[in-house]
Amino acid sequence: MPRAYTPEDAAAAGWSVGAEALTKTFRFASFRAALAFMADCAPAIDALDHHPDWTNVYDRLVVKLTTHEAGKVTERDFRLARLIDAQFAARGA
Repeated sequence: MPRAYTPEDAAAAGWSVGAEALTKTFRFASFRAALAFMADCAPAIDALDHHPDWTNVYDRLVVKLTTHEAGKVTERDFRLARLIDAQFAARGA
């Protein structure tokens, strides 16, 4: 099992780490590429049963992670950040 994704890991990967949310903007070559990334991530995100707040505007995808029930960032958000980062890296982006 991989070690936990820490706030330091997330910050080093470009996430803005706050008490209430992790936020990161991903850029793509096109609108279609951004949508494809979202679709590629969906099955793994669904398996975690912890879904991001994300907004797509043309070639940008802004991802905000928070555990709504807790009203703050939890370990679930760091796991989801790691998953999204791994999916992005796998695309060679």
